[in-house]
Amino acid sequence: VQLVESGGGLVQPGGSLRLSCAASGFTFSRYAMSWYRQAPGIQREVVASITTAGGNTNYADSVKGRFTISRDNAKSTVFLQMNSLKPEDTAVYYCNVRIWNGEYWGQGTQVTVSS
Repeated sequence: VQLVESGGGLVQPGGSLRLSCAASGFTFSRYAMSWYRQAPGIQREVVASITTAGGNTNYADSVKGRFTISRDNAKSTVFLQMNSLKPEDTAVYYCNVRIWNGEYWGQGTQVTVSS
């Protein structure tokens, strides 16, 4: 199983970023996917989750209305569109999947929101 995140970077408050997570090594369309984030000194937290066909999504209260999770099962990729970014969104963002033989994480992509 491999999860490779991309799309992070430095953005000003109020800006937008789109994260991508390319998955391989398992049948992507059969599993829910999640994005987590971890800021320095803070426990890793779930940001958003999406079911197999994308019909149901869940968000942390702190990002509702600003972030959108989506997936492309044909490309085995999950996305996180982040709008109206705030300095408190600064963190390393991780892609996550739980499959039959365990839980897997990507290497993470840094998002920094600063003026």
